[in-house]
This record gives sequence, structure tokens and C-alpha cells, in this order.
Amino acid sequence: MQPPIHRIQLSQTAKDHLIKLKRITKIDQWNSLCRWAFCRSLAEPHPPSPVPIPADSNVEMTWATFGGEDAEVLLIALKQRCFEDGFSLDPETLAQQFRLHLHRGIGYLAGDPDLKGIQDWVQR
Repeated sequence: MQPPIHRIQLSQTAKDHLIKLKRITKIDQWNSLCRWAFCRSLAEPHPPSPVPIPADSNVEMTWATFGGEDAEVLLIALKQRCFEDGFSLDPETLAQQFRLHLHRGIGYLAGDPDLKGIQDWVQR
């Protein structure tokens, strides 16, 4: 399956949030945190707001790095969510929705006042 995006570059705000999450959770890998964030956003009942997201940080990864062993499952989850939200499944829409979900999820995780460590994610 073709990934919706080949290279993912995060915004500076997302990078700052990930630095905070790395400190709190002790998870050192950007891609692991990004997978948590993406899934967190997918769990929300409404689609993310279509806001412009700058690619202005030096954090960049490939889809394969982001998804790891679960890359195909994450792509299927994205496609299912786009279908449920009434969006097209064309590559441009999938890439846009992926970026929106990823950044929204990072913001949600970083803004969670109850997050004190990785155990708080596991217990939910």
C-alpha cells in the first residue's frame, strides 16, 4: 500500500510538544510518540480543524519510520477515518488528514494536565 505521505516534517510547535512528552514519558523516539499522538487524534469523534500547519522544524521522518511494523495498520485506520468523516481517499486528502490528525494528537497529549508519565497513557 502506498503511504499517504513519504516524508513527515513537523511544525516547531509540535517539536516543542514532543520534547515535553519525551521528558514526561521517558520515551526517546519521536516516531513512538507520534504514533501515540496519531491514535489519540483518531479516537476523537470529530475531524480535526482544517488549519494550516507549517513544516518549520528540523524533526522529519519517513512514513516507514513513523509507522514501523504497524505502518499498514495505521494507513488503514487513516483511510477508514477519512471514509467515516466523508473525505475523499485520494493521496492529497489522506496526506492532509494525516498531518492534521498527527498535529492535533500531539497537542492533545502535550496539553493533558493529567499526564505525569507513561503509566497514565497505559491506564486509560
